[in-house]
Amino acid sequence: MIKLTVLLTAVALIGFIGWWFFGHHETAAVAAKIEKTGQDAQVLVSGGYAPETVVLKQGLPAKLTFLRKDPSTCLDHVVFPDMGINDFLPQDQAHTIDIDTTKPGEYEFACGMNMFHGKLIIK
Repeated sequence: MIKLTVLLTAVALIGFIGWWFFGHHETAAVAAKIEKTGQDAQVLVSGGYAPETVVLKQGLPAKLTFLRKDPSTCLDHVVFPDMGINDFLPQDQAHTIDIDTTKPGEYEFACGMNMFHGKLIIK
């Protein structure tokens, strides 16, 4: 009986680990706040990016403000490879990045080690 319990627990843990690392986790997209002078969105950096997906309106000046709470060095940079952005994010300080919204599309961003990811949608 003990062997069966250990076996079932091990199989359940392996399944959970597989789902956690390889499963597709849907997150809600958050639209930027639109004002007269442009649009702005806040991204909290703490064990990843929250929100993971930010939606911007094409053609309207945009700013993304990152607030890094996580002390790990992995999350001390944010990289937008398609936009040529690689910025340092100081801990416990807001850091604003100007985003070019002239071209619509989906743009990935990640931490400096490419372990945590987010998406920027311009439409």
